Amino acid sequence: MRSGSPCALAFWLGTAELGDKPVREPPPRPDLWPPASAATFMDPKYIRNFSIIAHIDHGKSTLADRLLEVTGTVSLREMKEQLLDDMDLERQRGITIKANSVSMRVKHEGQEYELNLIDTPGHVDFQYEVSRSLTCCEGALLLVDAFQGVEAQTVANAYNAIEHDLEIVPVLNKIDLTHARPDEVKEEIEHTLGLDATEAIGCSAKTGLNCDQVIKAVIDRIPPPTGDPKAPLQAMVFDSVYDEFRGAIIFVRVMNGTVKKGARIKFLQAGTEHDVVELGQKTPKRTAKPSLSAGQVGYMVCNIKSLGQVHIGDTVTVARGEQAKALPGYEEPKRMVFCGLYPSDGQDFETLREALGKLQVNDPSFVFEPETSDALGFGFRCGFLGLLHMEIVQQRLEQEADIDLVQTAPNVTYKIQKKDGEWLEVHTPTRVPEMGEIEEFQQPIVRVSFVMPAEYVGGIMKLCADRRGIFVRQEYLSPTRVMLVYDIALAEVVYDLHDKLKSTTKGYGTMDYELRGYEPGDLVRMDILVKNERVDALSIVCDRRDADTRGRAVIKKLKQEIPRHMFEVALQAAIGTRIIARETISAMRKNVTAKCYGGDISRKRKLWEKQKEGKKRMKSIGQVDIPQKAFLAVLETGEEEGGVKSR
Repeated sequence: MRSGSPCALAFWLGTAELGDKPVREPPPRPDLWPPASAATFMDPKYIRNFSIIAHIDHGKSTLADRLLEVTGTVSLREMKEQLLDDMDLERQRGITIKANSVSMRVKHEGQEYELNLIDTPGHVDFQYEVSRSLTCCEGALLLVDAFQGVEAQTVANAYNAIEHDLEIVPVLNKIDLTHARPDEVKEEIEHTLGLDATEAIGCSAKTGLNCDQVIKAVIDRIPPPTGDPKAPLQAMVFDSVYDEFRGAIIFVRVMNGTVKKGARIKFLQAGTEHDVVELGQKTPKRTAKPSLSAGQVGYMVCNIKSLGQVHIGDTVTVARGEQAKALPGYEEPKRMVFCGLYPSDGQDFETLREALGKLQVNDPSFVFEPETSDALGFGFRCGFLGLLHMEIVQQRLEQEADIDLVQTAPNVTYKIQKKDGEWLEVHTPTRVPEMGEIEEFQQPIVRVSFVMPAEYVGGIMKLCADRRGIFVRQEYLSPTRVMLVYDIALAEVVYDLHDKLKSTTKGYGTMDYELRGYEPGDLVRMDILVKNERVDALSIVCDRRDADTRGRAVIKKLKQEIPRHMFEVALQAAIGTRIIARETISAMRKNVTAKCYGGDISRKRKLWEKQKEGKKRMKSIGQVDIPQKAFLAVLETGEEEGGVKSR
């Protein structure tokens, strides 16, 4: 573009259009944000550590982008959307999956401040990432959409921040929308969360409107950290990532003391010692520093090649001299959804094991252990926080490790008391004992909070009643918005409840859930038999009242997915020894009498008998090829033909 062209002039006036897409104006950078210096040591009273918490799609990552621009941390030329979402998968899906940190330096009223921002995910499956981030902060920006208002995850994240004793600053985003309703949303914040919203900041993360006011609020309203730079080193590991060339890179929040390059440090939980090869802060690129002191957030490279030596929540201290006490760390996340992951090529088993180990360094909220399947061979039983978490891990493995995976149907964790008094915790249906050995079968129950417009209350109540949910309470957030609370079995929630909620409320409903405990249920293990052989990877646990309906639906779906063979294939659903559903895939037929023109009928009969004997022999020794889609058939939802409903 020529500097003197009308288009270039219009760009600087903020009115340029490239094609039909208007160019966004750079956000205002008033004189109170002059370029800060690159000083290393920072007094803790001039440090602010904060997170941005909100519901999905309320603009957390966009606000983080604008704050980086407003503070001059990133130039307009370097800026791109979702700058802190550095995973390809995050950009493809438009969501934040991993919490990410960045350090910003600004000057306010003649004093230089360091602002450490930790951007957090919004989906309920990544609540563990949010809790880890909040542990390292003294305050949080509670971001609320000025049109959609308080949503389910807004409530959950706000209470999470209150439990961590953080200073909460309400921020209303998207106030530039023509249908924004900031006054009503402020009332929702005060009524639902009990927070004072009179000083809530209205801004637009998309255009940069009032983002400088957000920076002011962070400096003025969020308290500084309380650490002592002269005390013994005490730092918490809140995240880590595996680098192929540098090993495990750990991200720490320094609570007390100072760590310098070349120092000898010790991980108290792992009991290992290492030399600090490099340390620094993300700005948002990794920038090396000679030291990190109390209150600061940064990274350390210690040439850690063994993946088992890094534990999220571990405490870092000095290896020699006076050592600090171990910090409480993090509560172990509860893995609620389990599934099997198998390499489609059996030779990739060790490659998959190595890829899972590297991924666990970066995401400690999922676990894995080896298992074998008669149908799929050697693989791993993996535990996840939810269904989206499971989907994300599978896609990361396929993209980052280039492994073609076969995934079995997910299931939740059950507790079983046998008649001899022994208690079992079952993560896979194949480990469920025979029905005659079970005294009590318990399933996890979650408390689900739905937030929706008032006109959809009836549809959501019916949705919960179909899943045998127990009504807890109903609360009006405003004259037009309602929160419904139900206790529902987790197995009913993880499969399709979120999709049904979105379709019932035309996209306006949101949900959040928390585990309440285990309760007895009338549950059975349903096995799928293919050619009279049980396929362990297709077994599921379901409510006895749903077993017949679900069995018929799964068998019908399998009949569509499994291709025809040269012999007849029987598909059956069974509970114990009782067959509850059956479908038959007919054999492919060849006309062996096509070349017989006339003549004695006995010649044709002889050919038919020969074909019949061949098919009988093939049926006894032939193998049924089950495609990957068939293993996910048990997840198919919706109305089947003939009114059969599967969940």
